[in-house]
Amino acid sequence: MTTWPNTGCGMSSYAIYNEKFKDRLIENPLLEIFPELPKAKYAIIYADPPWHYNGKMQFDRSGVSKENPGWERDIFISSACFKYPTLPTRELKKLPVERIARDDSLLFMWSTNPHLEQAISLGKTWGFEYKTVAFVWNKMNHNPGQYTLSYCELCLLFKRGRIPQPRGARNIKQLIEIPRGAHSRKPAEIAERITKMFPTQSKIELFARNRRRGWDAWGLENLLHQELSLAAD
Repeated sequence: MTTWPNTGCGMSSYAIYNEKFKDRLIENPLLEIFPELPKAKYAIIYADPPWHYNGKMQFDRSGVSKENPGWERDIFISSACFKYPTLPTRELKKLPVERIARDDSLLFMWSTNPHLEQAISLGKTWGFEYKTVAFVWNKMNHNPGQYTLSYCELCLLFKRGRIPQPRGARNIKQLIEIPRGAHSRKPAEIAERITKMFPTQSKIELFARNRRRGWDAWGLENLLHQELSLAAD
């Protein structure tokens, strides 16, 4: 259990959060905001942007003073920026995704529910037109919310030009029900379903953690993973 100074003297859970924020914030080690994009162009782009929450704290009832008087119990605190470097939407819009998109291409983009409006705006800035929700992921485990308990996350579909040809499977289901795993990690089955839909097209995953067979991968975590692998060889 963590002992906090001035406990019982008006310290709020947000004051505790501010201290943890300084210790646990993960920052981009690169001089530039983004690694360099590849020179190739792709028909299928799959992205899971590192959405920024403006330092908002996620906590359970342990972060309510009357439930945890004097903060005698260590409070649960979570934030996306404790797991990986996050970026405001205005910074994400600077990534020139249109440069790597074929004239006929699709963008599959994950959006957290609070960022739905920003996600649609981001897809348009990247040169695509919003079309529909490609996938709904039922995580089978809820997050606390201000309105309803949050179980699902959406993967949006954007189009540039025409749908890439030739088409593959046309019977892919929108709903996927797989228990939530590590923070922000998406089910591998989503990329597998996209591959079945477009098996012959060039594909890249943006903000990728690792490489998938038949896909290119781009992102800070993927770059750092490659550097660590080379250092270990």
